[in-house]
Amino acid sequence: MTNEILQGLVWDADGGRLTYNGVRYLLIRPEVMASIQNSIDDALGDRVAAVFYKAGVTGGTLSSRRFKEVFGYSDEEIVTFMCHMGGQIGWGRFELVELDPGAGRLIVQVYGSPYAEAYGAAEHGVCYLIRGVMAGLGAGIFDSAVDAIETDCQAKGDSCCRFVVTRREVAGGE
Repeated sequence: MTNEILQGLVWDADGGRLTYNGVRYLLIRPEVMASIQNSIDDALGDRVAAVFYKAGVTGGTLSSRRFKEVFGYSDEEIVTFMCHMGGQIGWGRFELVELDPGAGRLIVQVYGSPYAEAYGAAEHGVCYLIRGVMAGLGAGIFDSAVDAIETDCQAKGDSCCRFVVTRREVAGGE
């Protein structure tokens, strides 16, 4: 099996950059991300989730837009591509469970999340960054504000991390 992402990475030795389709990426160990997350947790408490979630939303939104522009993908193709890419860049094995644009619902399960593995045992979901990426992806697909929750997490002992993204209801039925 080939990894299209790795094959498509371009290394600029002089600039010290890795790019994929003109977008810069960096490699970082999951333990470093867990350490950053824990350090922010020590300083900000529960607000750590919001920090990583917001960063994920930015990444998910930018990626989904970029891949739509570069490849001309449909909404379903973007979700499929990003789930496939998630596995190829080491974020775990992503499985699309449900995509219903009409109902504004996206469900993705991730097996082997490096964030859950590096974080260790927890009483709540800890994959804030992936949850944010899924929210950014959902917002782009549904062209609407969304809510995203991590209903299951391997850090809690669940078999996978499960993310449910739903279109946010607007007051007044709009």
